Amino acid sequence: MIHKTWENNETIKQIECVHANANKYIVNNALTPGKVYDVKNETDEFYFIIDNTGKIGGFFKDYFKEV
Repeated sequence: MIHKTWENNETIKQIECVHANANKYIVNNALTPGKVYDVKNETDEFYFIIDNTGKIGGFFKDYFKEV
């Protein structure tokens, strides 16, 4: 249940979205290319950020670059 408190966690780092072109899922509603997001948690494949919906979302790292 740790994922329920991620919104309140300290920001690990900031990343910038470089594209929102997904092959399988629609992410252009949740990500804006050029916008900087705060990383709340990170795994080997995903960044967990507060996206454009205002909620925590997990996205592949290839959508971002570190600021």
